[in-house]
Amino acid sequence: MNFLFLCTGNSCRSILSEAVFNHLAPHGFKAISAGSQPTGRLNPDALDLLRRHGIAVDGYASKSWHDLPLTPDVVVTVCGNAAGETCPAYLGDVVRTHWGLSDPSEVQGTPAEIAAAFEATYAIVLARIGALFALPLAELAGDRAALKAALDRIGAC
Repeated sequence: MNFLFLCTGNSCRSILSEAVFNHLAPHGFKAISAGSQPTGRLNPDALDLLRRHGIAVDGYASKSWHDLPLTPDVVVTVCGNAAGETCPAYLGDVVRTHWGLSDPSEVQGTPAEIAAAFEATYAIVLARIGALFALPLAELAGDRAALKAALDRIGAC
């Protein structure tokens, strides 16, 4: 199964989700990320966070949803703006879910407060990806409605 993590800028939350997913993914699962209005750069605090947690950051880039190397089976929006946008028609009839995340890059304060915001976002992403991989995905792959319901439950936590 291929998952697309979608955010507006594709610089922070969607990149964190893509990287954590790929770090934990069993064979046959892959994540990509994209943005409807990509910034063209990755958030350095997000990259530092991933490195601190032992997650490789090579190969990740801020890219448009019009430049995807594959068609996803599941689209997960991770920011409020992306959740309300109409995905490109070429994505087809994919399973869609929303796992909203506050944007840690918008936090202002001391370096410790900013780092804490990134860690909190990472903890949510890690918990959601862990819950995803705990699902009986082989069974759910054949039942789109059940897969969507399970994904929606994860995003509600």
